[in-house]
This record gives sequence, structure tokens and C-alpha cells, in this order.
Amino acid sequence: MKTAEQKHQDDLRRLQSMRPMDDDFMRCLFKDNIPLAEMVLRILTGKQDLVITDCQTQKDMKRLAGARSICLDAYGTDSTGKKYDLEIQREDKGAGPHRARYHSSVMDVENLDAGQDFSELPDTYAIFIVEKDFYGMGEPIYPIERMNLLSGKPFDDGEHILYVNGEYRGDSDIGKLMHDFSCTSAADMNFGLLADRTKYLKENPKGVSEMCKVIEEMRKEERKEALEAVALRMLSAGKYAMDEIAAVLGLSTDEVKKLAAEQGA
Repeated sequence: MKTAEQKHQDDLRRLQSMRPMDDDFMRCLFKDNIPLAEMVLRILTGKQDLVITDCQTQKDMKRLAGARSICLDAYGTDSTGKKYDLEIQREDKGAGPHRARYHSSVMDVENLDAGQDFSELPDTYAIFIVEKDFYGMGEPIYPIERMNLLSGKPFDDGEHILYVNGEYRGDSDIGKLMHDFSCTSAADMNFGLLADRTKYLKENPKGVSEMCKVIEEMRKEERKEALEAVALRMLSAGKYAMDEIAAVLGLSTDEVKKLAAEQGA
């Protein structure tokens, strides 16, 4: 078993390998950093006059009883009330059209209270930065909009979805930004705001301490996910009682019951 110091050194090595394209690191980059969020959203939306008034990371959204909740990587509001959900996706399967649709719908539910007219819904932008070229067409950004198929005109419902090609490189700001999102070193980055924040989190003692706490939580979550995977296999085998699975794996009986319900056992 590794000592506490060995685990700490592992964490430091893991931190140095992190990039803005890693969602946990990205959340720390944007935490309490409206200028950085504003810069990135200006580049991705093409709105150079966009002013962000609020930005939250790991924003939990669940307004309907029994509905699946989501945790947004970065959630911002601009000066006109428009809402922006910025998501990092390392794998294509996490950025499917149905997920984008759900993110948009949850933002709608979050932003319309009882008694409000539907016309009061703010415009929303669900932005997925995908590490690979999701549509394989070599474009920097793929804007997704609803339209009237017969007239060929936009539906204008205020819902906007953007897929950003994380593989895109070029002399444009988007190309430079995607380059920066793949960098592990601040020294290799184009944009000062991103480089400064990266350097703080990787080199400043306070920033490193902050990141080590995040990595510790990541380790706990990874261990829990591994235990849950074993629990699911044990449930599938049909040989073990729920309390036995809980005792062997160190999970609570309620956690095992929840896994069984999700599995349909």
C-alpha cells in the first residue's frame, strides 16, 4: 500500500498532465473567473461584445421530481440574460444529440418559474467542446439550430447548440483556443488569461493545494465507481443478497438497492 507521501507525489504528477480539455481541471480554471469565461465564450459564440455577469462551475440542475439531474461544467449568464452551458467531452458518446437536447431542456426548466409566460424563456446556449471532430467535417464549430423544414427559415425558439471541434487548429482564435485546451504547460498557451490561471493551479502553492483536493475527490469517485461496477456484476450473477454485497464492498445497503433498481434487478 502506498504511503501518504507517495500518493501526494502521484497527485502532483497527475496534476502536471492535466489540460483544460479535462473537465475537472477546466472547472477549476473557470471557478470564480468571469474574465476567462467571458473570453472563451466570446471566441466560441463570435459575440465580441458579450459580457458575462455570472459564472458557476459544477452547477447542479434538477427542477422536476424524479427527473435526471445534471451537473454543468460551467454555467454562465450574460448582461442580456442569455444562459450558457459550457461542457467538456473527452469522448463522443458523452456528446450525443439527445444529451445536448436534455441539457437545453433542463436549462429551460431552470429558468422559467410558475406564472411566467413562455415568452420569458431566455435564449440558451449548450456548448460542447469535444476532444475529437464530432462530425468529422474539419470545421471549427458546428452550430445546431431548429428550422421550419417547409419554409427553410429558422424556428427562432432561442435554443442554440454548438459543437466545438477540439481537434481544430489554425490561425483563428478558435484554432488557438483549441490548441491551448490541449496543452499541459502554461508556457505553450496563446491566451494569457488561460495561461496565467493554468500556471497558478500547477505552480502556485495555493493553486496546487486546491488541485490536490480536487484530485483526492477524483480518486474517491473513481474508487466508488469501481466498487459499483463490481456490485453490478454481483447483482447480475444472482448469487448474493444485497446486504452481502454491501458488506463485502463497503457500500451501504441503500446504495446497493439503488444500483439494483437502476439495473432493473
